[in-house]
Parts: sequence; C-alpha cells; structure tokens
Amino acid sequence: MLTETAVKAAKPAEKPLKLFDERGLYLFVPPTGARLWRLKYRHAGKEKLLALGAYPDISLKRARERREEARKLIAEGVDPAMKKKAEQQANAETFDAIAAEWLQLQLKKRKGRTLKKYEWLREHSKRLATQPIRTITAPDILAVCRRIEEQGKHESAHRVRAFIGRIMRYAVSTGRADRDVSADLRGALAPVVVTNHAAITDPKRIGELLRAIDGYQGQPSTGYALKLAPLTFVRPGELRGARWAEFEQLDSNNPQWRIPPERMKMAEQHIVPLSNQALALLRELHSITGDSEYLFPSLRSSKRPISDNTVNAALRRLGYSADEMTGHGFRAMASTCLNEQGWHPDLIELQLAHAERDKVRAAYNRAERLAERRKMMQAWSDYLDGLKANGTIVAIKSKRHG
Repeated sequence: MLTETAVKAAKPAEKPLKLFDERGLYLFVPPTGARLWRLKYRHAGKEKLLALGAYPDISLKRARERREEARKLIAEGVDPAMKKKAEQQANAETFDAIAAEWLQLQLKKRKGRTLKKYEWLREHSKRLATQPIRTITAPDILAVCRRIEEQGKHESAHRVRAFIGRIMRYAVSTGRADRDVSADLRGALAPVVVTNHAAITDPKRIGELLRAIDGYQGQPSTGYALKLAPLTFVRPGELRGARWAEFEQLDSNNPQWRIPPERMKMAEQHIVPLSNQALALLRELHSITGDSEYLFPSLRSSKRPISDNTVNAALRRLGYSADEMTGHGFRAMASTCLNEQGWHPDLIELQLAHAERDKVRAAYNRAERLAERRKMMQAWSDYLDGLKANGTIVAIKSKRHG
C-alpha cells in the first residue's frame, strides 16, 4: 500500500512510473512530472482504466474514496468510466454553451446591432447558464423571467423568454433536448402594452411641422437629417448611420440610396429612390459633411455618426413632445398618407422595408417595382412641398397595381 510520504516523494524518470496502492488504484508519474491517480478495473470482461484526478488536488485518502465509489458502481453493473463520460457530456451541454454555439451561427447572417441584442439577452438568461439544457424546466425559465418582471421590464421578460425558446429549439434540432419547454409559459407572463411611435398624420399639421423644420436653428447637419427624414422615411438608425458611399448615380436620372444588409433590420439590402428634393438636400449637405464618411457625423468625432436621440432631441427643441412626433414617426406619416392617397400597399410596404414573407414575391418586387417606387417617392416629395407651402394640397392618386 502507498503512503502519503511515498506519494510526495514520487519523482519523474525517463520512463513512466506506476506506484500501486491496492484494488487497482495506482499513482501514474509520466516523465513530465505530473502525479495522476488511475484505477484499473474490469467491466463486461474487459480491462479498463479510470482517471481519478491529480495529486495533490486529490489526496491519497480521497483517491481511495473515489476508488471505492467506482467499485460500488462496478458491483451494480455500471461502468464508472462511461458514467463519468456521460456526466461530462451533460455538463458540456449547458444552456450557456449551446447559446454560445447558436450565437456563433448567427454571426454569418445577422448584423452587429442584432448580435449585441442577443448577447444582452444571453446575459439576462445567466441564471440558466451552467444548467444542462436537457434538465431545464418551464418553472426554471419562469423564475428567470419573473426576476425581470419584478423590475417593471415586462417587454424585456418576454424577449428573454423568446430568446431562451430559440436556444431550446436549437438544442432540440441538434438532439440535445427533448422539447422546447419555454412554450409552456404562454400566458404566464404579464402582457406587454404596445405603444405606437407618435406621428403627425394630419396634412395641415404635417405642413406646420415641415415649416418648423425649415426654421431649425441647431446644428446644420441635424437640420438636414430632419429634412431628409420625411423624404426617405427610413428607420432612424438607418438615417443617422448613412454613409456617403451608399449613395449612387446622383448625376443620373435614377439617383438612389443603397443601404447594405448589415445596416438593415431585416438584414437585406434596401434601395431608396431619391426624389429631386432629396437630391438637392444631399448636394447642399455634401458641402458641409462631404469630407466625413457619414452624412451626419457626431460633433465629438467625425468617425462616428450622430447619436440615436439626436433627431428626437431636435424635434423636442422645435416644440414637439414625445407624444406628438418622433424620428420613427416619419415612417407612420408616410405610410398613412400614401395609403390614403391610393398607392398600392405593396409599394408602400416595400419602401418601408418591412419583412416580405414570400421570398419569391420579394425577389420579384425588388426587381420589378423599383420604377413604381421611384414614381411614388417623387410624388410624395411633391406632396410634402405642397403641404409646406400652403398647408393643404390634394395629391394625384396613383392607380393601384395588382
């Protein structure tokens, strides 16, 4: 039998050394100098080896205890090496490990902002991080979401539940979970009260807003952002991050703004036909910010664009409260008015860059309806000019194309 003194004194040699205790336990000392506990045993007629840990982390006494634990399993017909492997595999298949794997796949098809959102959701799911995904239950997920609800963040709680569901479904598809148990939480969380972005849609008030924008006395580039917002009605993030390199054919009859997929919410390229009015504003703005990468560079650094809140802050400065008008509201303004004027809903939805469920139809629309959208964008700019000039004007209605 080994003694603690003998274990401490074990020195490496040119060839691996084995110091035996009893009942199959021995200390393995390779030339590298490590001291490793091993258990030799037989199971189902075959000789096998089980690693029990390294000395001094595992003392002689503890190594003997682990030997006895393994021998009890063998007596019950269980292979301790296989049991250990299964436990290690289960530990490797934790929620966080699978979430990290899923996020890695998203790098190929998602833009940076969306990935940051997923990382945020992963962080808020950290109570499940070390739990083997196959053992996660609906109450476990509910406990995570309830903690977020208690902070008054009801929408965040729903988003975290949805994120956990994505990871669970990925685990199911890869054979590491039996089902998505997050589905059992439907109706268990407090409902989210949906509030639409404030927008001005009354023609007379739109005219007043446009005249107020023309009188904006703040930073010139911010003023141009306010003027371009209603003419292009892109999302605020797409507008503020606009780069000069994205604008094409400005000297042709078909000037356009091509927004790359990585800057779009739906991760698909989007083309904005530019009206004569938008083109004129861009030429004026180029004399101010043309030396920058961005149309609307930050005052602090030309290497980054204005902040998310710049346009909203400018609207507040003009006297419009958050309940009256927002940067996102220019999209609702255009959508409401263009629908009322008879433009085909498909054209409007395409120009708003909303999700297109039918991929075949989406490809057709992008390829075949750009000319119609160009016509609509020019008519829209002319309509806004009329509202700004005299407060009311009736736009020529477009024939609906089926």
